[in-house]
Amino acid sequence: PLHNLMRDALLESPFIHVDETVVQVLKALGKQPTSNSYMWVQTGGPPGQPVVLFDYDPGRGAQVPMRLLHDYRGFLMTDGYDGYNQLARTDGIEHMACWAHVRRRFVEAVKVQPKGRRGLADEAVAMIGKLYGIERDCKDASDAERLLARQTHSVPALAALKAWLDKSLPGVTPKSALGKALSYMRDYWSRLTRYTERGDLPIDNNRCENAIRPFVVGRKAWLFSDTVAGANASAVIYSLLETAKANGLEPYTWLRRVLRDLPAAKTVDDVAALLPWNMKDLHTP
Repeated sequence: PLHNLMRDALLESPFIHVDETVVQVLKALGKQPTSNSYMWVQTGGPPGQPVVLFDYDPGRGAQVPMRLLHDYRGFLMTDGYDGYNQLARTDGIEHMACWAHVRRRFVEAVKVQPKGRRGLADEAVAMIGKLYGIERDCKDASDAERLLARQTHSVPALAALKAWLDKSLPGVTPKSALGKALSYMRDYWSRLTRYTERGDLPIDNNRCENAIRPFVVGRKAWLFSDTVAGANASAVIYSLLETAKANGLEPYTWLRRVLRDLPAAKTVDDVAALLPWNMKDLHTP
């Protein structure tokens, strides 16, 4: 019941982050025990109600984000994986792309340059760094103040970066690390600039990548799920505890309260009272 109400809250988000990571399930119908299944993570929520949801699926195809978010209308932040494109074509979905993924590609291009030589990849990292610097400067600002900063500073910085891109791309070998980085930025440019349209939109998908990290770290210890039912149960448990943490709760304390009170809940309101953002008395100092 709590997981269902958290999903309702997620779908009220002005924007949602989505990412996925592999998980091994030994007894999945029609799949080899060594094959990959996937844990999909979505983060968002209304202001003051952060939600982190994990969902298991055996596949990584476009049908999965369609299943998870077919009722959602708003901004969608993802990496460049093509599996999100079908959902992004839905009326009412505004697709954004992640600047952190772009930056990583240029960082990789820097690593393969001759030592001691500064090249185009370094210039790209510096210009992207300027965009992040603007975000840092207005980290604690209101949405209106952040929008003004983006329109005043980020939009001209992006225009300069686009001019540099258009000038640099023709002279770089397409299959080189730098060429691939430039092409990636060109291909997703319209999605990369969407964040400047409002003051509350994210510049990258780091929120979701940070949310998925506890699962990735845990996977190194427990290695796999035995059954599909176990993978689904794992998704629910991770959703509950990571959402509690995102709302500033000590998860063990919150879970003890939930296990005590949830069996006595008679109505939706009784269940909703146990949602992390409705339990301010359990917030850690």
